[in-house]
Amino acid sequence: MTSLLGDDLLARIHDRAAGYDRDNRFPDEDFAELRAAGYLAALVPERLGGAGLSLEELTAEQSRLAAAAPATALAVNMHLVWTAVAKTLLDRGDDSLEFVLREAAAGEVFAFGVSEAGNDLVLFGSTVDAAPRPDGGYAYTGTKTFTSLSPVWTRLGTFGLDSTSEDAPKIVWGFLDRSAAGIEIVPDWDTLGQRATQSHTTRLSDAVVAADRIVRRLPPGPNPDPLVFGVFVNFEVLLASVYAGIAHRAVALAAEAATRRTSLKLDGAPRSDDPDIRRRIASAALIDDGLDPQIRGLARDLDTQADHGRTWFAKASGLKVRVTEQAKAAVDQAILVGGGSGYAASSELARLYRDVLAGAFNPSSADSALSTIATAVLGPVSTPAS
Repeated sequence: MTSLLGDDLLARIHDRAAGYDRDNRFPDEDFAELRAAGYLAALVPERLGGAGLSLEELTAEQSRLAAAAPATALAVNMHLVWTAVAKTLLDRGDDSLEFVLREAAAGEVFAFGVSEAGNDLVLFGSTVDAAPRPDGGYAYTGTKTFTSLSPVWTRLGTFGLDSTSEDAPKIVWGFLDRSAAGIEIVPDWDTLGQRATQSHTTRLSDAVVAADRIVRRLPPGPNPDPLVFGVFVNFEVLLASVYAGIAHRAVALAAEAATRRTSLKLDGAPRSDDPDIRRRIASAALIDDGLDPQIRGLARDLDTQADHGRTWFAKASGLKVRVTEQAKAAVDQAILVGGGSGYAASSELARLYRDVLAGAFNPSSADSALSTIATAVLGPVSTPAS
């Protein structure tokens, strides 16, 4: 597989991670080095100026990056998802987002303006108003939360609800330029984990997306449109790869701790000889060993355009929930092996523990995934006769 992330680069990124977390600061140095390595254009086809990686190859890269610095990986993940969406569409003959690939290769940074407080419909509804303009553009007003890459993004892929057009309501997707009026970045990111993502709140007040950057007008609710498919599936697959990387690093740190520490109970032998410690590490490794194959498999299916029909959303949401929950279980075992020193806020295991918790808050939630899976297995809930 092609790799853009050399060991030396990952070592430098790893060495900076604790400082970014401690200072609650965006990983500017990491981002500059990743840009220089061509990583922001990893998925962009070579003919458009990128590295031409497959999604399967990128998931492996993201897991390696996350093992070095989870928050850096999660931040850049949001840009990479947009390039993945554009590639998914282009692979299927839809060039409506080809400009995303071209601009990513030219150095533009794409962020996700999707999350909204209180919007449990996620992609299928919006509390943000999208007001149509005579020239075909839209003016967006409302608040988006968890906008990763807030200090550096130049393009914001977002959506809102058009409730006034003749064919309303419509969910309107577009790409907002950072230079547009009516954008306020609220520096409110002060969280338990994944601190370096700097996922600030974004307030929009009549922020205009030009007509040529409006890419979809869709009815609210579940929708088979390729854009919705691309956003949902790529987001879940790439997100899972980040949390898998956290598990990989946690298992490695647990093994290091077990071989380094000695036990009075074992007459000074390393704790790796303790059967209880061995069982904990083996349990974490057993979990960890199953993460990559399921991620790579679904990524490969997306690359090869496998036909999963109506089960695609169930497979993608199920993958995200399994991996994030299993990664947390692996980290739980690892931090117990690490002993009391791992409870110190400055320890890497403690940081991984805090970072892995964020997986539960990234969509899809466990409840949402189970609902999607139930529909795929059982069909929709029947409507009671009136």
